[in-house]
Parts: sequence; C-alpha cells; structure tokens
Amino acid sequence: MKFGRWGLGCAQLGNLYTAITDSAAAATVERAWVEGVRYFDTAPHYGLGLSERRLGAALAGLPRSEFVVSTKVGRLLVPDPAGAGRRDDQGFDVPAAYRRVWDFSRDGVRRSLEASLTRLGLDRVDVVYVHDPDAHFAAALDGAVPALAELRDQGVIGAVGVGMNQAAMPAEFVRRADLDVVLVAGRYTLLDQPALDELLPLCADRGVAVVAAGVFNGGILATPSPGTMYDYAEAPPELVARAERIARVCARHGVELPQAAIALPAGHPAVTSVLLGAQSPAQVSANLARARRPVPAGLWAELTEAGLLRPDAGSRAEV
Repeated sequence: MKFGRWGLGCAQLGNLYTAITDSAAAATVERAWVEGVRYFDTAPHYGLGLSERRLGAALAGLPRSEFVVSTKVGRLLVPDPAGAGRRDDQGFDVPAAYRRVWDFSRDGVRRSLEASLTRLGLDRVDVVYVHDPDAHFAAALDGAVPALAELRDQGVIGAVGVGMNQAAMPAEFVRRADLDVVLVAGRYTLLDQPALDELLPLCADRGVAVVAAGVFNGGILATPSPGTMYDYAEAPPELVARAERIARVCARHGVELPQAAIALPAGHPAVTSVLLGAQSPAQVSANLARARRPVPAGLWAELTEAGLLRPDAGSRAEV
C-alpha cells in the first residue's frame, strides 16, 4: 500500500478547536491533492463524523485507485438529540448531537465501519485503525483487531492498524497481533521520543509500517508561546521554554522550528508516512514547503549536544 511520504491529517476538517466552513474544508483537501498528497486520515471522533463527511465530499469524483483513506474504530456515534444545543466537549466546535460510546467488540467494529463508509460515501477504506484503546487493551486485542483482520482477509479493507497517543501499548499490539501499520501520534517529536525505546525498532523488525502524526505536539512545535497547546491542553511554561530553546538552535542553522518538527520523524527509517494537519489551503502549502526543505545534519548534532534531543533520535534523522 502506497501511503506517500506525506499525508493530510483531517482532524481539523472536523472543526478541531476552531470551526471552518465546508468550502474551506473542501479547498484544503483540494490543495493537498494538487500538492501531490494521496493519503488522507480521518475518524468518527473528529467532529462527531463531520471530518468523514467533509473528506468524502471533497474526494468524490477523484480516481479512487489513486488515493488512500484511513479511518478508525472504537467510538460509536450514538444520536443524542438533547445535546444538539450544546457544543461538543472534546475539542471540536460542533453541536453535541451525538455521543461517543466506546465499543471494541466485533459487532461494534462492523457497525462503526459501516457508518464511516456511509459518511465518506465510499464502498471501502484502505486502512482501519483501532483508535485510542488505552483503557480497553483486552477488548481491542480480542475483539476489534481480529474483526478487522477478518475484514482484511475478505478484501473489505486493505490494512489493519492501531492509532494511539502513546508508544508502549502499540508496541504490545505489534508483539501480540497481526498488524500492518501503527499510527503513533505525538510520541516521536522534537519534544518527546519514547517511540524510539521499543515501538519503532519493533515495527522495523516485523515489517509493520509506521505513520507519524501529531508532529507539532498539538501546536507548540509550530508556534511556541504562552497559551499554545501541547497534546490537547495548554502547554506548561517549562515546555514552552524548551521549545523556544529548540527554535533558537534551529534558527542558527537557517531552519524553521516546524520544518525541523516535520523532518525528525520523517527521517526515521521505520516511518513510512508523516501526517500533517491543516485547516486551510495556505497551511497545506506551508507545511509541505517546509517538509520538502532539507535540514542540515549539524542541527541534530547541536540539539543533541545541548541535551535537547536524544542521541539516538539525532543519529537517525536522515532528512
């Protein structure tokens, strides 16, 4: 399966933190396509289905054989008419007209995927990730993963993965389950590299593809300043200060902080693709322009010497 080096992360199409219009969402996907992006990642969680609906509408009419779509299972969306007058409380600027219900059972997986296909307007998806099973390891291992493997073997989906904001549990899934791909969000970045301990070496050894997401750690590695986000919450001052120190080192090498934030995970040999989120065509183009600029090896060496980057991260950053 050809993910491509860069993919579009579509959480922002679901109004993550800030609402955007349908036309802005469509233009964002269109710009990614024009820029050569062919991998698009979404989930029911993103905007209570809004991201899937917008992505599907934007991809309609494009040659299906030329793009890869991934979505996720684990949260069923159950109608909640009483919530329609409230805003969603999980970071998306949408009415809370649905509630999320954790379900990693075989039946839940099939119901979730069927609903996703309807919202996307597709008859198949290429990759399905088990989404955030942090508190549901056994249910996901015994229910969701085998159910997806059956669908893969039947040709209903192309590949099976797990997608999480941690590195330890995905490594355990790789050891114990028949996975094709792991999506690791925020755990192999300029600020945080625990995926180097087990996950990335294990995936490389077992031939499991790795998709890196959350490379800006929620925003702090794009614009480090007071009030910026780190992993879905306001960044503590000491982390902002560390990001600012990294930015100053980057500047000495003629590199923008977000450019380095993209280059580090992209340079690891186990990483197949890097997802870059965007809420506008301009953000798509800016991210991809940064992604395509080379980063001098001296930057990683100085960050390592300054104690701002693990030595094994700098030595593997080949971009």
